[in-house]
Formats: sequence, structure tokens, C-alpha cells
Amino acid sequence: MVTRKRPLGWSLLVALTNGRAGVSDERLAAAVRGKVVLVTGSSYGIGEATARRLAAAGATVLLVARTADQLQLVADDIRSRGGTAYVYPANLADPAAIEELVRTVLAEHERVDVLVNNAGKSIRRSIADTYQRFHDIERTNAVNYLGPAKLVLELLPSMRERGSGHIVNVSTAGVRTPPMARWSAYLASKSAFDVWLRCVAQEVRGDGVTTSTIYMGLVHTRMSEPTPLLNKMPGLTPEQAADQVCTAVAERPHNITPPFVRPADALGNLLRVPTDRMLEQYFRRTGGGKKR
Repeated sequence: MVTRKRPLGWSLLVALTNGRAGVSDERLAAAVRGKVVLVTGSSYGIGEATARRLAAAGATVLLVARTADQLQLVADDIRSRGGTAYVYPANLADPAAIEELVRTVLAEHERVDVLVNNAGKSIRRSIADTYQRFHDIERTNAVNYLGPAKLVLELLPSMRERGSGHIVNVSTAGVRTPPMARWSAYLASKSAFDVWLRCVAQEVRGDGVTTSTIYMGLVHTRMSEPTPLLNKMPGLTPEQAADQVCTAVAERPHNITPPFVRPADALGNLLRVPTDRMLEQYFRRTGGGKKR
């Protein structure tokens, strides 16, 4: 990812829009030392940065993603720094692969204390360009909703039986702000898992299983890089985003929400029609609105 020179005050703007939740190394170590933490999407970006910091704090980190070679590189580097990491390549869009993953993990480690649902698929495409691409909607839901739900279902019985467990959902601020054109498949899939997990949380908290959702602001990663507009906007580095994830792991808050989200959410609900019309005009002025 290319590093760009930013104007004066850029860091302050990033903090004001995306937040800067953080946890000290000492507090994180006290929370995760000796714990087994499974991190999905840990070959790159937020997941990789999160896994590295958790391992440095003393957690046994289980690295899960499709790319076995990259996972091994991350694991080898963690081990070279004195951390403990294990590699579990898996396609989280495949329910059978998730079942095999959990069977293997529980057989080898007996438990998962913390699940970090970080893996995700981003897609920005107009509805006109989606007419013959329904598979894009299916794939996005498989990675962002159905896969994470299946993984939670597989791990919950052991967590509830032990009376202990924590699930961290790395979501997006977009599910809490007015919906935007071109992001229909992505935001719908992330919203679905967000609501699903919030419902589940009410059923499992009494059994000692807690959940935290991070409504993550923009993070400059490989996933956001193909969208030119996003590259110009203030966003977090993967390491800064990992600070928020580690805060959720250690502190177990109900949610972590960027400063701009609540006023945007309230304004969008209060002025729903004019907000939709404004975003419609933005869509048309940026090349949308043509029938195909």
C-alpha cells in the first residue's frame, strides 16, 4: 500500500471521524495472557495487525484465512518474536470447512476463549452492473453474514458449556449511517450479521458469553485500496484499527463506535427523505443514474 504525504491536521481529522480507542499493553496482557484467540482474516490488514498484537500480549493466536502461505509467514514472524501462533487455512464461505476448522481447533486446543470475526468481503457496484451478477450478492453474504454466523454456531456450545467466551464482531460504520448507493450488497450483508449477533447476545450473556461490535470507520487496507474515493478520505492504519479490536477483546464493551456515527445516524433517521435525495444526487453526479 502506497504511503501518501498528508496535510497538517490529518491525524486529528482521522481521530475525530474514525475514533482512536486503545488499550495499554499491560491491560491487554492481563486480559489475554494464556487465552486462546481465533482471528479470522488474519493473513493481511486488520486481522494480521490484531493477531500480532494479541500474540505479543501473551495470547495463543489461531490464524484463520484462505491463504495458507501468507498465514504461515505471519505465524513464523510471530514465533520469531516469542509469540505463539497456529495456522488454520479455511474457506469461511464453506460451511463444511468451518465445521472441520472448529473440530480441529477444539481437538488441538480444547477451547476458544475469544473469537474475532474480522474476515470480510468488500464490494462497491451499482445495481445496473449487478443485473447479471447475482453471484456477487451470494458471495458477499457467504463471507460477511453466513460464514461468521456458522462459525459462531459451531463455537457457542463449547463456550456456553464452559460458561465463558467473548465474540468480537469487526463490522462497519456503514451499517449505522444512512445507506449509500453502490454499497447495497456489502452493507446489507454486514447489517444482517450485526443484527443476528445482537439478537444472539441476548440469549447467551446469561451463560457467560459476551459480545462486542466494532463499527469500524474507514481503514486503509488492501480491501479499500481499489476504490479511489476511499484513498482520499481520512482513515485508520491497520495497526490503529487493531487497537480498537484489542480494546474490544480486553474491555468487552457492548460496542465501539466512531464519533461521527451517532450524529449521522440520528440525522439520517430524522431527515430520511432529504438524506436519501442528497445521496441520490451524489450518485447521479458521480456517473450513476444511467439505465443499462
